[in-house]
Amino acid sequence: MEEKLNFKLLELLEGKQLSISGLSRELKAIGIDEHRLVLTGYLRALRDLEILEETEVPPSKIYALPEKGKESSSEKGKESSSEKGKESRSPELSDPEEIYFILRSQLLKIDLDFRIPVGVYVVSKLFERPCFRRELKLLGITQKHLDQYLEKPAIVCEAQDAHLKKARADITKIEIPHDDPAYEIRANNEEVVRLANEVFAGLIKRRIDLDGLVAKSKQTTLLP
Repeated sequence: MEEKLNFKLLELLEGKQLSISGLSRELKAIGIDEHRLVLTGYLRALRDLEILEETEVPPSKIYALPEKGKESSSEKGKESSSEKGKESRSPELSDPEEIYFILRSQLLKIDLDFRIPVGVYVVSKLFERPCFRRELKLLGITQKHLDQYLEKPAIVCEAQDAHLKKARADITKIEIPHDDPAYEIRANNEEVVRLANEVFAGLIKRRIDLDGLVAKSKQTTLLP
């Protein structure tokens, strides 16, 4: 139920702002009848993790997904002649840790057993290096969960790369402890790759405005 509720809350808030009562009604409409106090606890936890934004609109609290980064109006149309013809770039992240918060919101939609390998795979592919423990923490992976996962044979293993010291030094936007271990994928796994692709797609949708491109009524089967 925990995994299903997390996923459904994020799904229901995609492009919407809803109160607790509104979310409760939406959940009941799809067959999830959760007590209001339990639902409130989930929403506050997601707020504390900065996965959701909470706005006070007395007497209610309104919840929404964080807004995508947007260019300021002063920046629009400020293209110099030397930049014309170049591809436009998305605005930079205002907080270096924001990328991890976005990834964490996507990982919450994944079954707990796959969250660690998918997280390691995504970070490794995105940054072209092993994934450090500090980064897994930013992705919402607890030390207890990581220890339990590594106790048994798994897809993920600790990286023994001789260049880890340099990799730590190259990371300047977040603090990586000097003795922080790093992890990598032992061997490719089809399910991990499939789930990672879903995370990457979610990341793109959160960073780029796709309105006018995404079908409003989604088909479940791609036509040949």
